[in-house]
Amino acid sequence: GRVNKNLVAMVQELGVPAAGISGKDGGLLQVEKKYSDGKDIGFVGDVTKVNPKILYDLIDRDYLPIVAPVGMDENCETYNINADAACAIARAVGADKLVFLTDVEGLYKDFSDKSSFISRITASDAEALVSSGEIGGGMLPKLNNCTAAVKGGVNRVHILDGRIPHCLLLEIFTDHGIGTAIVGDDE
Repeated sequence: GRVNKNLVAMVQELGVPAAGISGKDGGLLQVEKKYSDGKDIGFVGDVTKVNPKILYDLIDRDYLPIVAPVGMDENCETYNINADAACAIARAVGADKLVFLTDVEGLYKDFSDKSSFISRITASDAEALVSSGEIGGGMLPKLNNCTAAVKGGVNRVHILDGRIPHCLLLEIFTDHGIGTAIVGDDE
């Protein structure tokens, strides 16, 4: 809860009215328990349904919703859903773009080889990198979520280094950008 409140405060300091909510509020994110290779991994869930009404209500009242990535199952049990929340919401509201701020520059074919940086990749090519085992570690769930968002109708997803000042502006308003853009196969 502290991260959400801190983000709301930071956004409001910039002059943007914001409201902190969780995926549980208004039944925004319904989930089911997630298992990894058949093993119980605790209170981690997969999004099964998005009800964006609370988001539309806040936006209609000129508030920027800041959503904590948790949801609940049919028994009102709380589950962590991380990046899955952003992707599911983006698909449900028909977002044109989705941006992930992280602590790396973007996607690398081989993270130890900085010359292997990928500035733009199609969702299918990204899936092929994952299938081949070339992408792993902490980038694997991010990339899986990014490709699912694009395949689910989001036009493009950007992975940016949030430590760089104005990273979003640099990615969107420069010719080559500074992060990785995952785009549809027809783009």
